[in-house]
Amino acid sequence: MTGINRREMVVAAGGIAAAVTLPGAARAADPNRKLGYAIVGLGTYGLKVIIPQFINCTNSRLAAVVSGDPEKAKRVAAQYGVPDRSIYNYQNFDTIRDNPDVDIVYVCLPNSMHHDYVVRAAKAGKHVMCEKPMAVSVAECESMIAACKKAGKKLMIGYRVHFEATNLEAMRLASSGAIGTRKYLRSEHGFVQPNPDMWRLKRALSGGGSLMDMGVYSLQAARYMTGEEPIAVYAHESTDKSDPRFQEVEDRIEWELEFPSGVIASCLSMYSANQNHILLMGDKGRIELEPATRYTGNHMWTGRDGRETEVTNIPSGPRPTQFAGQLDHFSECIVQNKEPIVSGEEGLRDLRIVEAIYRSAREKKRILL
Repeated sequence: MTGINRREMVVAAGGIAAAVTLPGAARAADPNRKLGYAIVGLGTYGLKVIIPQFINCTNSRLAAVVSGDPEKAKRVAAQYGVPDRSIYNYQNFDTIRDNPDVDIVYVCLPNSMHHDYVVRAAKAGKHVMCEKPMAVSVAECESMIAACKKAGKKLMIGYRVHFEATNLEAMRLASSGAIGTRKYLRSEHGFVQPNPDMWRLKRALSGGGSLMDMGVYSLQAARYMTGEEPIAVYAHESTDKSDPRFQEVEDRIEWELEFPSGVIASCLSMYSANQNHILLMGDKGRIELEPATRYTGNHMWTGRDGRETEVTNIPSGPRPTQFAGQLDHFSECIVQNKEPIVSGEEGLRDLRIVEAIYRSAREKKRILL
């Protein structure tokens, strides 16, 4: 998620009693019925990345839009065949409980707004997809998980890379023993954030700087490429506070993760340089991805005995695109009553580590996890 209209940052207060929707039962009555998504937030990510992907979906469709900009909402609804009755703003959002076309709410809002809209969606009786990072604190993550469990609804975090073909093949190779025993990982993600007025550079909306954005990719890669959970972290922040972009949040932050097997992961996130790279080294070879986690055009190489080979015969992902794979996976989990592979608990695990990274950088010491 990379942009949002300022009028879309208004949070309406209030809650509602939980309502019950039965997408599984409706699907059983009509096996061809696609589950309906309501996209909350028509910023760059929701509007230009997620909504156009429904054409690639098998089990999912766009059913509603939620925006603080009525003209934009009407324009988007007309373009994608969404009826006027399924256009919502942030004040009447809770009435989405009465819309049987909506099975899932996808929250594509600034980080600080994730908690409120996940909780409101669950109270409205809807399953919820939430963009990464899940929230701005561990406490908010725990509250979101509790709200969805209380409502009997599923919660999934938008970790799209888990449905991206290159990363899926890298995970398979890493766990197969193809490079021997895993020893060291390097994961670096960043881009030049040029606009000091961007919401991601405002702490009240983002909860932090590059770590709360590109850092999630570095952290996720360390976890899914090693197949382990870290036991300790040591972090260091480097930010030029004279730069008008970084008056409220960090630019570059580096951290080292220690894993139970002895694997060491060196990770980096930044808003002042472009990088998108994952390297996993084993005692018999290595796996390298560059670019690693972009929307398209990711590449992978393997190395062994001093020889390097680009991997070009990568099996396709579960859907034509990683985004369609993500959307359809959640729909399938709801219909089949399965837990998503990237559930709310996965988002919570990342936020616990993120909080430890910030604490380590602040206190300049190693933190046990």
